[in-house]
Amino acid sequence: MQEWRRGLGFGSLRARIFAVNLLAVIVLALMLLWLDTVRTRLLDERTASLANEAVTIATLASALPDEARGAGIAGLALERGTRVRLYGSDGLRQADNWNSPRNPRFVVEDPAAYGWRRASAKAIDRMLDAVLGVRVPDAYTEPPADSAAAWPELAVAERTGQPAIELRRASDGSLIINAAAPIAGAGAVLLTDSADDLADILRRERLTSAWLLLSVTGLTLGLSLYLARTIVRPLRMLAIAAHRVRLGRSREVVVPRLPERKDEIGALARAISDMSTALRRQIDATEAFAADVAHELKNPLASLRSAVEVLERVEQPDLRAQLLGVIRDDVGRIDRLITDISDASRLDAELSRTGFQRLDIAALADGLVTAYGVAAPGREVKVVRAGLPGPVLIEGDAGRLAQVLRNLIDNAISFSPDRGIVTLSVGRDDDLVELAVSDEGPGVPLANRGDIFRRFYSERPGHEDFGRHSGLGLSIAAAIVQAHGGRIAVDDAPGGGALFRVLLPADWP
Repeated sequence: MQEWRRGLGFGSLRARIFAVNLLAVIVLALMLLWLDTVRTRLLDERTASLANEAVTIATLASALPDEARGAGIAGLALERGTRVRLYGSDGLRQADNWNSPRNPRFVVEDPAAYGWRRASAKAIDRMLDAVLGVRVPDAYTEPPADSAAAWPELAVAERTGQPAIELRRASDGSLIINAAAPIAGAGAVLLTDSADDLADILRRERLTSAWLLLSVTGLTLGLSLYLARTIVRPLRMLAIAAHRVRLGRSREVVVPRLPERKDEIGALARAISDMSTALRRQIDATEAFAADVAHELKNPLASLRSAVEVLERVEQPDLRAQLLGVIRDDVGRIDRLITDISDASRLDAELSRTGFQRLDIAALADGLVTAYGVAAPGREVKVVRAGLPGPVLIEGDAGRLAQVLRNLIDNAISFSPDRGIVTLSVGRDDDLVELAVSDEGPGVPLANRGDIFRRFYSERPGHEDFGRHSGLGLSIAAAIVQAHGGRIAVDDAPGGGALFRVLLPADWP
């Protein structure tokens, strides 16, 4: 039971709903991480641009006379506030454009002065760098004594004759780019620039993506909860109700019909409710049938037991023969009951498996009448065709329909007087074939016509031996007719007696 309930928990349909709806959130999260590849590309472009600037400035500086070189570097005012320093061949700094107060410069801010928005943005940057495994550059600090020896990239540039790039991180978390380029025989230049403007661009994109991610996440969670409530919850209710019905608690289980639901789940709920109601009726009918069987068997068994007990004490031959006759009658009655009960109990299952075929019901009636002409002396059984000279075709099971006609004819014969006539007529009623069996007996009282098709109901003629019929014949006939999509009813015959009418769907050519 607990294992079954776990099957209805979060791990089934509800999890699939959340998984499908969270797919969009995962895609947005991946897009948020993809922005870091954009940052890397922009940073590569900035470093390459700064390296080109360093080479350009180094080339210009080499073309200047030695005495004018320092002044030329000190007067450079670059747009982003890039710092340009000139170092001589002895490694000492000869010029710095930041020494002029007129030149723009980038600013490394004090983290202690950040507001909560900028501090949180920097924290998100650090968190994403940690998630993506970004290498943390060395710290950027200005040396106490500025010389070429303080910057390893200058030594690399002078040794290789090519520009050298180095990334460092300032105290405020921004990236600082150093680009060194050699001056042939006269030292080198060092350009220092901040990539914080790139971080600001990326941060704004991240913020937009983050808000979009939060909005989509909230919408997805709300949609998932709505779907779970409207799909998973009613299905779980139906599953629990069906499980309780399976455990044999059908009488105490109320299967929700969900009348407000007009979708497939509502249709499923009503179908399960109707199925459980039909199952409950079937169980009640089975219990009632079992009780009726016990009651019907109890009478002949009680009579049989009494006859056997008395037989042990009786010595008169005539009385013993009479008791033996009672025993034979009771045994015969029990045998007929068991045969009819077995046939009635198998009827529903056999009809559900039977494949109907096209047959001529009029020919079937002719054959039965011929057989009864030999087997029922003293009664006349005849077939009347009401304007139907040719075959009368229907879809059905010939054996079971013959059983219906036999039961109706047997019932009519049992109520007919000596030399009475039993008529079996075959006619047409619109798109239906009508089979009618009439007799010349007393007929069926109006008050009893609703009961004669019930199981074990038996209203027998006075001249018939007790226990000769089980009371199942007409109920079996009604069940077979209903399985063929037809209906059966009883009425008064025109000349007196009973008239049983069977209407079946026709298969007219």
